[in-house]
Amino acid sequence: MLGPVILAASRSDRMRRFISAAPGTKQVVDRFIAGENVDHVLPVVQTSVDKGLELTLDVVGEDITTPAEAAAARDAYLELVGRLKDLGLGTKAEMSVKLSMFGQALDDGHELALANVRPVVEAAAAIGTTVTLDAEDHTTLDSMFAIHEELRKDFPQTGCVIQAYLFRTEDDARRLAAAGSRVRIVKGAYKEPASVAYQDKAEIDKAYVRIMKILMEGDGYPMIGSHDPRLVAIAQELGRQAGRKLDEYEFQMLYGIRSDEHVRLAAEGHRMRVYTAYGTDWYGYFMRRLAEKPANLLFFARSILTKG
Repeated sequence: MLGPVILAASRSDRMRRFISAAPGTKQVVDRFIAGENVDHVLPVVQTSVDKGLELTLDVVGEDITTPAEAAAARDAYLELVGRLKDLGLGTKAEMSVKLSMFGQALDDGHELALANVRPVVEAAAAIGTTVTLDAEDHTTLDSMFAIHEELRKDFPQTGCVIQAYLFRTEDDARRLAAAGSRVRIVKGAYKEPASVAYQDKAEIDKAYVRIMKILMEGDGYPMIGSHDPRLVAIAQELGRQAGRKLDEYEFQMLYGIRSDEHVRLAAEGHRMRVYTAYGTDWYGYFMRRLAEKPANLLFFARSILTKG
């Protein structure tokens, strides 16, 4: 059960300093993070598009402590939208945002996050794309869903994320599927207590399948966020059973993980979107990737040992 330990470490400043200084860290971080700034990520976007893939772009960073930092996060996304427009890539790349990065945890954070994210959503719509609101820990979700509902009044294409390991998510899925939303389902990558979330992997997988079925049978647009071959196959079958065409749902996978599968699914005619993160504040994102899969942790440990 290393996952919970790693997730706890993701909130530790001491571990942040240790891992950032480790000799092999950069090699592993580069596997999951597409670059430190927008100039680094745009060639990745173009290469992915040339392979028939689409993207969702995440400017990493969550530990926002001042309104000025939240405004800077907003401006980083606005810069990204502008650069995508200049290259004519707007319709191929959406944005994923964490509302914590827009000031959600600060005083009056709900209103601040809404005020900061709205211009990003407006700018994205102007170039033919959209924004998906990422899910964070369970204490933030009511605020996230309320902001999602508010944004959809003017920008109905705005998406959101639901997490299969939370007990509440089946009810959330029913509500969102009926609303015609764009909904990404993931297993969940935060340390949550047993009072609100399944702790057993098998139970999480069962919940994931139940929720996929709700989304596939609903009126919304499901976005299947998983690298698990079994869940991918189940999603394809549920899509067939629901009478969905291949462009009526999509798969999403992380940059740097199962890249051959990205191309394979796209070649089969599926919409395949690669979640691509970039930026300098990579620590929280990186630690959740390690927690999700033991092989990632082994890869990291091996890199430190060989570089130390």
